[in-house]
Amino acid sequence: MNLLAIDTATEACSAALLAGDELIERWQLAPRGHTQLLLPMIGAVMAEAGCTWSALDGIAFGRGPGAFVGVRIATACAQGLAFAHDLPVAPVSTLETLAYGAGRRQGARQVFAAIDARMGEIYAAAWPLDADGWPQEPRLAECVTAASALSLPGTWFGVGSGLAAAAAAFDGRIAFSDRDPAALPHAADVARLGRRLLLAGAGVSAAAAQPVYLRDEVAKKSAVRG
Repeated sequence: MNLLAIDTATEACSAALLAGDELIERWQLAPRGHTQLLLPMIGAVMAEAGCTWSALDGIAFGRGPGAFVGVRIATACAQGLAFAHDLPVAPVSTLETLAYGAGRRQGARQVFAAIDARMGEIYAAAWPLDADGWPQEPRLAECVTAASALSLPGTWFGVGSGLAAAAAAFDGRIAFSDRDPAALPHAADVARLGRRLLLAGAGVSAAAAQPVYLRDEVAKKSAVRG
């Protein structure tokens, strides 16, 4: 399977091309540069892989939760490319991408992922990972909440900006084996998770590829303004 993946849900911007067993990625920390960087990154990974649009089997994108504008950029880009080239789309959770990345890079097997949602809240979810590092049924479903309202049994590897944003609030509520608050999602991990979705028949049409914001009032206010 040849799969293009993109992610702009946080301060990081990245694109990846998964071609068989070969994975090519461009990744850059660029809080306000997503719109300028994303298309050149896509062109670069496609060219390096020698992959044409007709050879692609699908597109995966980080569908959120995350920065509202960033999630919209990735969604619009994935939709436009999928429409133009008649490709299925795999919307991949940003939190699950962080959890999978922690399993792949640090060998974690129980991951609590959290992203700073501002306004005193975090986006959070928690997954056990199997022996191969794939997320299983979540122990904590995706939510937007105050960190002080969360409690999880067991010991967890914490990952994501939400850990730094609400560090003290977790004391006595979640036990951490270790933490990586600087971790950001990578399109390479979006690609791997997206491929599993497409192989499982969970791909959607371009029109059905929608972002996940979790905080409804933000999306509603933006829709009224826009």
